[in-house]
Amino acid sequence: MSQRTERIDELLRQEIGQALEREVADPGIGFVTVTHVETSPDLAHARVWVSVIGTEEQRKETLAALRRAMPYVRHGLNSKIRLRRIPELEVRLDESIERGTRVLHLINELEAGRDPEEAAAPLESLPTPVPRLPHEGDVPEPDSATLPVPKPRAKPGRRPATGRSAKPGSKAGSKSGRGDGRRGSR
Repeated sequence: MSQRTERIDELLRQEIGQALEREVADPGIGFVTVTHVETSPDLAHARVWVSVIGTEEQRKETLAALRRAMPYVRHGLNSKIRLRRIPELEVRLDESIERGTRVLHLINELEAGRDPEEAAAPLESLPTPVPRLPHEGDVPEPDSATLPVPKPRAKPGRRPATGRSAKPGSKAGSKSGRGDGRRGSR
């Protein structure tokens, strides 16, 4: 893959993600993250990999809504990206996060001394975050009350502000010294 194609892939990923967040108002689109975009070498087609949080039914509904929204998103990209031709967008479900979550779940089950095969499959694609339990060898975090508070520094060559404001009519209040708000010519 060339550097140009990689830059276009990243630009498309950012712009599609922003368009889905700000411009597409389809209630069928749930919690979606654009994880990767893969364009063909001729830039005619692009696979848009998305991660969706929710149950299997919610993911299917979101994918269907995304497929309906892609022509609108593609049309909007025409004004944001300077390419001769905006590629056709094909939405695919990125399951790498779910696989990673499953691996973490298996590791947690093994650390807890339980059989990972007996654990039920999660109902959602991503787990709810839980606090991490302390392990042997962990470094304790410093108490925020014992940390020193840094003092703000004055910028070099400037006097500290005194809190006084300029009076109307004084030279400090305007550039021309007239105090009437008009700009003077010097």
